[in-house]
Amino acid sequence: MSAAAVREPDVVIIGSGIGGATVAAGLAPSGAEILILEAGGHIEDRPENRDQRAIFQRGRFRPKETWYEAGGPGFNPGNYYNVGGNSKFYGAVLTRYRREDFEEMIHLDGISPAWPFRYEELEPWYAKAEELYQVRGCLGEDPTEPPHSNDYPHRPVPDEPAIAKVRERLRGLGLHPYSLPLGVDIDRWLAKGKTPWDAHPNSFDGKMDAETAALAKALEFPNVRLQTGSRVTRLSTAPDGKAIETVHYLEGGTEQRVTPKIVVLSAGAVQSAVLLLRSADERNPAGLANRSDQVGRNFMNHNSSAVIAVSPWYRNDSVYQKTFGLNDFYLSDGGGGPPLGNIQLLGRVSGAILKANLRSTPEWLLDRVSARAIDFYAMSEDLPSPESRVTVDGERIVLQWVRTNWQAHLKLVAKLKAVLRQAGFPVVLARAFDKRTPSHQCGTVRIGNDPEKAPLDTYCRAFDHPNLFVVDAGFLPTSAAVNPALTVAAQALRVADHIAREEIRS
Repeated sequence: MSAAAVREPDVVIIGSGIGGATVAAGLAPSGAEILILEAGGHIEDRPENRDQRAIFQRGRFRPKETWYEAGGPGFNPGNYYNVGGNSKFYGAVLTRYRREDFEEMIHLDGISPAWPFRYEELEPWYAKAEELYQVRGCLGEDPTEPPHSNDYPHRPVPDEPAIAKVRERLRGLGLHPYSLPLGVDIDRWLAKGKTPWDAHPNSFDGKMDAETAALAKALEFPNVRLQTGSRVTRLSTAPDGKAIETVHYLEGGTEQRVTPKIVVLSAGAVQSAVLLLRSADERNPAGLANRSDQVGRNFMNHNSSAVIAVSPWYRNDSVYQKTFGLNDFYLSDGGGGPPLGNIQLLGRVSGAILKANLRSTPEWLLDRVSARAIDFYAMSEDLPSPESRVTVDGERIVLQWVRTNWQAHLKLVAKLKAVLRQAGFPVVLARAFDKRTPSHQCGTVRIGNDPEKAPLDTYCRAFDHPNLFVVDAGFLPTSAAVNPALTVAAQALRVADHIAREEIRS
């Protein structure tokens, strides 16, 4: 298709992950002509989607891409380029930030700043996002749960018997295990294969991801088009350096361009920052939306660890496992000290998964250990720091991640280990995730009230460019210590409503 043959849309959305797909779903009823440009393609329905050796040992779905540490070696990031983005592989935990996460919070290692608006501003959009993503959950179990205007759309995914036993043991210790809010139709998922969904790719198998929930809804409207294999390379501004005039992209190796009225960028916290920096021009020499010099800065990636508890007297015959969490140490350390973070079950970890990191250990032995183990995920807030940033060096993407709040995370892991020993697991092992695992990357193009301190306003519009919005997790001013997908979706619906009312209809 030649550039001249492309029908000029009202809105171009770059990326089909949670932010982009959800904006498309929110904007679709407006009648605006919407074009979604996605660099990757659809994940095919293949046996490898449930093959844990292919996924974890052979890295079948990992990108053929190298990022670089600042002044250091290259590494293969765990980011995915396909329709639906990283959500195709996510654990489908769709949790609201706590009300306190929108306020200034003092941590062991510093301060998590207040958002430019309160929880109540986003609450109605959380409810709409839970409906769109068909969230399964239960109110009243988690004391930190913020106010809801609606109950969850569906009842929670049930505990398997071996998991229900551990939930009861933890409740007996005075803790408050709660049902994880999940976007999973468990019957549909298990009908395709008896595996967990966490880190397993989804091909319309029952997991509610950006493609199967939001994008599918958007594509019901004839005014919405999805174009795969279209990698955006640059944004060009009008002669005054303000409005985004042209979106340049490669399709099948051929340079193409499109000139929309509105551009919605949702390429992911790293890639969105990279695109803005690479689009520098004479009027914007530091990159687009970068008057504040904050594009690429304040990169955050949750401090996280896998924690595996083993007991010779425990038999774990569960398939999916991932149904409950703990927030007893979320707002404090349990004794009046600073917050530590969230704890939740991982998807069931098999011997084949363990083998990916324990190459010399026989898989049959790892299977025996797994059969006597239960697997948790400990997650602590990473605080925003301008020194933690994404930059570009020619064609290289350079990631300088400066961990913050690590001591709080170590305390959380220690708390979890102690609790699990009390619950009857004498051996508890922990392994931290590193930069190769995208543990909820966010914060590179954050929202704020002051254009000298933030690239975006509270509706994710660039202060410097009136027709540019950024709606992926890059807009998040804080990482909190829960999974960010639902917060991204809620804000995307809020932004879509704003664009429909103020931009398209005006």
